[in-house]
Amino acid sequence: MEHFYAEMYRVVYEGEVDAAGPAAERALAAGLDPLECVNRGFMRALEQVGREFGAGDKFLPELVAAGEAVQRALAVLQPRLQESGIRRESLGLVLLGTVEGDIHEIGKRIVGALLAAAGFEVVDLGVDVPAARFLERARELRPAIVGMSALLTTTMVRQREVIAALRRENVPARVMVGGAPVTPSWAEEIGADGYAEDASAAVDLARQLVGGGKQ
Repeated sequence: MEHFYAEMYRVVYEGEVDAAGPAAERALAAGLDPLECVNRGFMRALEQVGREFGAGDKFLPELVAAGEAVQRALAVLQPRLQESGIRRESLGLVLLGTVEGDIHEIGKRIVGALLAAAGFEVVDLGVDVPAARFLERARELRPAIVGMSALLTTTMVRQREVIAALRRENVPARVMVGGAPVTPSWAEEIGADGYAEDASAAVDLARQLVGGGKQ
């Protein structure tokens, strides 16, 4: 089965957008778990492209192509991901968004899909979301969890602003953060309730947070 994961990795890493959907279809036809396809194939490649982009070894068109390839794959995988959670009672509402100044979409979208598959209700605010918008929607929807993504070191500071606004207004939601430059120590410094390094870890963390735990 490893050759399927290698092919999924390759089409994203090389930005072969039109090949991503068929690669996902072949993997599902071979009986691979859709979550494993995300974690061990497509998303792993996108994270590597993101790291190389951050280091200056790849350029924006390559990052965009990799992201588009993952979108094509996710269009195939997402219905299968959701099948396992469709009959489950909701574990709670998760409010997701990419912070102000940041247009990183793909990782957040995958997190949202996996959370929905796991039994959470998900409201995605999109990208470039200011702290005031997070606060407004959190006060309106009263989510169990607010999740924030940041791709750049220049935008991760916005996570601190959102948490400060939520705490100032006594919004009881738990907060989890993630994104390429984000670390566990940063999450602790800004007062987040947890940090997830990838989409699968985000689901595990969300389950823990609604169960009363902190990571």
